[in-house]
Amino acid sequence: MAVRISKSNSKKLEYEMGSENVFADLGLPDPEERLTKAMLAIRIAELIEERGLTQMQAAARLGIDQPKISNLLRGRLRGFSTDRLMSFLNALDCDVIITIRPAKKNHTAAVRVLPGA
Repeated sequence: MAVRISKSNSKKLEYEMGSENVFADLGLPDPEERLTKAMLAIRIAELIEERGLTQMQAAARLGIDQPKISNLLRGRLRGFSTDRLMSFLNALDCDVIITIRPAKKNHTAAVRVLPGA
């Protein structure tokens, strides 16, 4: 959906509204998997920051080396499966709960990572 906004008579700003999945909007392969991994990685990064862990401490806790933590925190997720990211959340004392339910009408398939209580 293209939208035109007129800031003045001489300038027009055009943009297109995206979906909830930037990876799909960019036409990348496996957009749902990419979004799921990104959301899990964001939560892992938040937990590492909340706990004040250094990259070395986080690496030791997750059983990986520091360069892999650096990649994870920078969103370089190619070497991480969804299962592995969920195991990292377990190592950070979080439960991962998967809920399956019928999709709402006019709703595309979705995977969501919600922050816990």
